[in-house]
Amino acid sequence: MIRLLIIASVLANPVLAESPAIRDVIATPTGAGWYIDVTLAHPDTGWDHYADGWRIEDEKGNVLATRTLLHPHVNEQPFTRGLAVEQELPARIVVRASCNVDGWAATATPVEFSR
Repeated sequence: MIRLLIIASVLANPVLAESPAIRDVIATPTGAGWYIDVTLAHPDTGWDHYADGWRIEDEKGNVLATRTLLHPHVNEQPFTRGLAVEQELPARIVVRASCNVDGWAATATPVEFSR
């Protein structure tokens, strides 16, 4: 398992009060690509406002993979969910989170890794 270096610390960047915060990203190489685990924190209040996904982008903003979250995690904060990405990824990606009220966060967390 490879622990990723998160370049932009969540504490160093101001986060909007309702935006999901990316707390950790872990990538595990697989034969065909990667398994990515992302830990999010968000003040979920129930179905009316919750973190509803995260995605992997390249540095140009092209979406490489998306993990949809189908329900609130009110009593499970922070929480981690994974995604199998069956392709090679560039050495530098960004991870962006979303909530069902505010949509995709304006800021993303840059991540560097290698096999």
